[in-house]
Amino acid sequence: MNITSKINPPVFYSSLVIALSIALFSAMFPDISASNFNQIQTWLSTNVSWIYVLSVAIFLIFVVCVMVSRLGDIKLGPDHSEPDYSNLSWFSMLFSAGMGIGLMFFGVAEPVMHYMSPPLGDAMSIEAAKDAMRISFFHWGLHAWGVYAVVALSLAYFSYRHKLPLLPRSALYPLIGDKIHGPIGHATDTFAVVGTIFGVATSLGFGVQQLNAGLHYLFGLPQTEWIQLALVVIVIALATVSVVLGLNGGIKRLSNLNVILALVLMVAVLLFGPTELLLQSYVQNTGTYMSELVSSTFNLYAYDRKEDWIGGWTLLYWGWWVSWSPFVGTFIARVSRGRSIREFIVGVLFIPAGFTFLWMTIFGNTAIHMIAGDAMSSLAVAVNNDVATAIFVFFEQLPLSSVLSLIAALLITTFFITSADSGALVIDTITAGGESNTPLWQRIFWTSMIGFIAAALLFAGGLSALQTLTIASAFPFMFVLLCFCYGLFKALKHDYMLQNSVQTHNTSVQFSKANISWKERLDALLVHPLKPEAESFLSQVARPALTQLVEQFSANGLSAKLIEDSDKIRLTIYKEEAENFAYGIRLRHFVMPSYADEQHNNYYRAEVFLLQGGQQYDVFGYTEDQIIADVISQYERHLHFLYLASSEILEEEASPMQQAQQQNT
Repeated sequence: MNITSKINPPVFYSSLVIALSIALFSAMFPDISASNFNQIQTWLSTNVSWIYVLSVAIFLIFVVCVMVSRLGDIKLGPDHSEPDYSNLSWFSMLFSAGMGIGLMFFGVAEPVMHYMSPPLGDAMSIEAAKDAMRISFFHWGLHAWGVYAVVALSLAYFSYRHKLPLLPRSALYPLIGDKIHGPIGHATDTFAVVGTIFGVATSLGFGVQQLNAGLHYLFGLPQTEWIQLALVVIVIALATVSVVLGLNGGIKRLSNLNVILALVLMVAVLLFGPTELLLQSYVQNTGTYMSELVSSTFNLYAYDRKEDWIGGWTLLYWGWWVSWSPFVGTFIARVSRGRSIREFIVGVLFIPAGFTFLWMTIFGNTAIHMIAGDAMSSLAVAVNNDVATAIFVFFEQLPLSSVLSLIAALLITTFFITSADSGALVIDTITAGGESNTPLWQRIFWTSMIGFIAAALLFAGGLSALQTLTIASAFPFMFVLLCFCYGLFKALKHDYMLQNSVQTHNTSVQFSKANISWKERLDALLVHPLKPEAESFLSQVARPALTQLVEQFSANGLSAKLIEDSDKIRLTIYKEEAENFAYGIRLRHFVMPSYADEQHNNYYRAEVFLLQGGQQYDVFGYTEDQIIADVISQYERHLHFLYLASSEILEEEASPMQQAQQQNT
């Protein structure tokens, strides 16, 4: 086997060298690296916090505008494509990779911390409780998923719609064209890989420390580096098994399990806790969040300086979401083929946010209810001293605490496994140049590398320094994401123009112009052909018609080619500096409709496929002249699209003075 056949060497080796170099430096000189990285992070939060806030706001506004516009009708794939995964599996996978593990640790802790130390007002007051939930919703809500959606939508669109590799570099294609295959593209992919390695490795390192603390609290298991190393090995071993099983066999099943366990915990807390209060709070919390969304989005405490608070909370979260976006965005894109852009954004933006709000309300409001008026309660002390044990102390206040704690420990473990295996899958895809079917050793290698870096930093120290560096690295990557937004909008406008120009097809025009009786057309409509009849139509009618067109297009100096297969035939006209034109006829198999009179159970349709996908109309029964007329009609619409696209480019290139002169003329 040629091991290097699935490797993109510039990205694979540079990512490996950079990741190991920085990790070893952080491990060998943890104090120096922590000091330097903290200085960078402090400078960023003090001097350019407005760029963080404004950029994340732009990301959210952008995806919402795309969702509600006509651009949302475009599919992430050909027009005829269907989703690869059910809605439940899809949601489970993107939620598990996105932030599932974070909610396990901060669902209780963050609302309590804001309640006991609010940025404004009196601690442990009613207003502090309301504000604590609003802030928690703000940090874990639409903005986080908006960042992920920008990356995921860009990658999915350019990969599935324009046949570019599923790589971060592909989102830059509208801006730099074929240069994405050169050094700029390699650098973009390498940055994404290194960020993913550090993000997953530091999360795994801190996670096993927290898991160890929970197991110590529950079972008295010692909190030592060797125990934590053993936990890393166990998690990575299980993640490796999941990666070997693949996306469908491992990650999808674990993600479904995660959601089931999370629902069990939520329902249990809802029933055992103050049920009526929680349901009321969920409605009010969501309303407060939505009503203050704009002011919260742009609040920098400019008139009441709180750099330490906003730097330690909001900016930290914004940096973390941006730094994780190449990993989570690539993974979400990987599992989102076939959905419309509107469906995609609703699924990525609102459904996880709604689930997150419910989780935060059930756990956060219950925790606040438990410690209201008692700053020295065991839960409040646990949150202040060790966030890792907070959720286990929380369950102690409820019935069946041991059962709930065991489920929580299991859920923490499975969340870590899905984060590690999905991270390794993303890294493997990017370093292999977008290949999804890579050799087994590559997937195992990257899973092991994540575990090795996490284990090394656990022993030598340096996890905090590496996490700080990862978050600080979000600053330059925000400008890359802004380029993603511009490039995606430009491509979507172009795509919608093409789609709008060719999807106004009306076959009745073709028949009114063709020399055919209405009886012959009616007979063709009432027939549900079997495969031999459909194949005969393809070879005896469609092929001669398209062959004549190829000859005529070639005679007129166009580069035309006919591609044939057993169940499809396609005419393509190639253009060097414009969109190609393609007209294909493909035989598609269907179950016989209930209203048909024929005795057979299946039939075939000869459907038209253009460059952007299936048009979902059947040409079986057309004559050669009718097929030729249909092709010419679609080509006419394609030329109209090219005219509109070229006119738009000329308008963009014209100077304001030239445009003014044209208007005056």
